[in-house]
Amino acid sequence: MDTQHQTGLSIVIPVYNSEPILPDLAQRLSQTLPEINPDFEVILVNDGSRDGSWEVIRRLQANYPWITAINLMRNFGQHNALLCGIRAARGDIIVTMDDDLQHPPEEIPRLLAKLEEGYDVVYGTPEHEQHNLWRTLASQLTKIALQSTMGVQTARSVSAFRAFRTPVRAAFASYKSSFVSIDVLLTWGTHRFTAIPVRHDERKAGQSNYTLRKLIVHALNMVTGFTILPLQIASLMGFGFALFGVLVLIYVVGRYLLQGGAVPGFPFLASTIAIFSGVQLFALGIIGEYLARMHFRLMEKPPYVVREQVETCEPAAEDIHER
Repeated sequence: MDTQHQTGLSIVIPVYNSEPILPDLAQRLSQTLPEINPDFEVILVNDGSRDGSWEVIRRLQANYPWITAINLMRNFGQHNALLCGIRAARGDIIVTMDDDLQHPPEEIPRLLAKLEEGYDVVYGTPEHEQHNLWRTLASQLTKIALQSTMGVQTARSVSAFRAFRTPVRAAFASYKSSFVSIDVLLTWGTHRFTAIPVRHDERKAGQSNYTLRKLIVHALNMVTGFTILPLQIASLMGFGFALFGVLVLIYVVGRYLLQGGAVPGFPFLASTIAIFSGVQLFALGIIGEYLARMHFRLMEKPPYVVREQVETCEPAAEDIHER
């Protein structure tokens, strides 16, 4: 029996250096969520912010008793902070969103309505993304990597604005690796995904914390951490160049037998050797990445560490009796 106090809706928001935005975010949530479901909670996970975000979150709790505040020991990354908040959520349905108000709280009812059509996970895909060219290209690269990992067409439409049924998280309840991709973990529990277009606003203050470098690193982590696609590519490349080497050998032997002379051209031979050497080093590099992932998993490095968790929502009396 689940001993946690059940609420209807849980909103999980990772927070990083968003001190000036949080009051407006809490106010808009307070205007939207009661109309959706009067039984709700908002979980703000401070992911090692370097500004005063944690102090602002603690002050907001005085005005909004439905806020649960979690303060991580350091910056672990957006997906790691999300995993922490998702595990702390007590609702039947979980909605995740960014802290910069680019995901309008007013769009949450549309995600929930689509979820009621029988899906387990619904993504809110931006109609028009408010990003620069490099950020957009990096996002597309990440989605391509995610599609190869998730194995579902909806992967090209994923975003941090998502709604899913809480039982799906049971599929990754024992996940301990420090490399986290919430979207991949959700596929462990269901393939009933869909996406709908939603409004995407400009960031209210500051700048995005997701740089081009972070997006590329996240894409590499997804590909090497949750799929064997790179190993398969390395195997195909090795087979292709081995076949090329056999054809070159046949050509050299055939010319020798037919014309009685060796094939001139040291540059050709040197370039062929360089190609084979490069392919071998490339394959070894991919294998090394997988060995590194295995090494970190054997270390059981935690995906996050909580410094402090403050809940102001009191559990119901009957729930206390059950405990």
